[in-house]
Amino acid sequence: MQNQTHNKSFKVSSYYRNLTLVTVIAVYLLILAGGIVRSTGSGMGCPDWPKCFGQWVPPTSVDELPEDYQDFYAEYRHQKNIKFAKYLDVFGYSEIGRAILEDESIKEEAAFNASKTWTEYLNRLLGAIVGFLIILCVLCSLKYLKQSKIIFILAFSSLVLVLIQGWIGSVVVSTNLLSWLITVHMVLALVILAVLTALYFVVHHNKNKEKTGLQNRKKLSYVLVIAMAMILIQIILGTQVRESLDIVADRLGEALRGSWIEGLGVEFYIHRSFSIAIALVHFYLLFELFKLKNGLNNIYRNVKILLSLIILEILSGTIMAYFAIPFWAQPIHLVLGSMIFGAQFYIFLQVAYTTQMTNKKEYAIS
Repeated sequence: MQNQTHNKSFKVSSYYRNLTLVTVIAVYLLILAGGIVRSTGSGMGCPDWPKCFGQWVPPTSVDELPEDYQDFYAEYRHQKNIKFAKYLDVFGYSEIGRAILEDESIKEEAAFNASKTWTEYLNRLLGAIVGFLIILCVLCSLKYLKQSKIIFILAFSSLVLVLIQGWIGSVVVSTNLLSWLITVHMVLALVILAVLTALYFVVHHNKNKEKTGLQNRKKLSYVLVIAMAMILIQIILGTQVRESLDIVADRLGEALRGSWIEGLGVEFYIHRSFSIAIALVHFYLLFELFKLKNGLNNIYRNVKILLSLIILEILSGTIMAYFAIPFWAQPIHLVLGSMIFGAQFYIFLQVAYTTQMTNKKEYAIS
């Protein structure tokens, strides 16, 4: 952005601004859909990828499948895992690849369930829509390539990351929802979200003349980096809790759903307690901005929104802990965590952009 300050007349079309907004919203909806897939146990509703049971439109009844479909798709996934293990071996992770191939539970094929199949299929359809929107972002960014390379770079980077994410998603399916791959899948989703948030920020940022002292800007940036690191750790901890929850749920069964939380280990209590530390950091951030709010009104407002999201996140976690983990609360908890990260990163960009503009009289984007 800094090297574009001389392009005073440069202006992004309202169409492209709206496209980036819709794309970011679609990514949040996709994360929500992924949470629904996870909470309903529909992750293996489609045993292959990108098709579902070899079809672009999946079956609605097991009668539409051959009798040996479970053996067929178990072998299909195993062959994909052999390829994946070879990739791991190239990068020096042969032991992980060997463990995947020797894990008999990965080879187990779930029985066809129409509701789970269509839940996963709709999730994939939404993923395809996100991919299409990102392709549009790349194509439309070519119009601004001469005036602002950063727009094209961000759009193209998001496309590359989505392609990688799609491949990882296929491996998640082939490995029967291997826990650490689910975590990688989630973290990469947040990276994609960050890149698209940056794209949205670049094309939407107007001539904001908010300014504050250099020392305070540095302090705000440091606090925001710490806050983003904390929420990333919290999300990773959450995936570990979810893994433990799957084990407990399988052991106790649906009839003892109210006892699932009691069966969780220490990672749950760390996850729960860490949320308090996150809230305190954001209260401190709000306090620092309160002292500067006359100079940073927009950022102050956004931090209040961010803190509200954190409170809602804690509330959704409390509901899960004390009300037998209702399935609807889990995807909400997940998407709120993603929205917190997205809001943090957007505010960080606001602070960074204010830093760049302090000593500038011209603005890159109007």
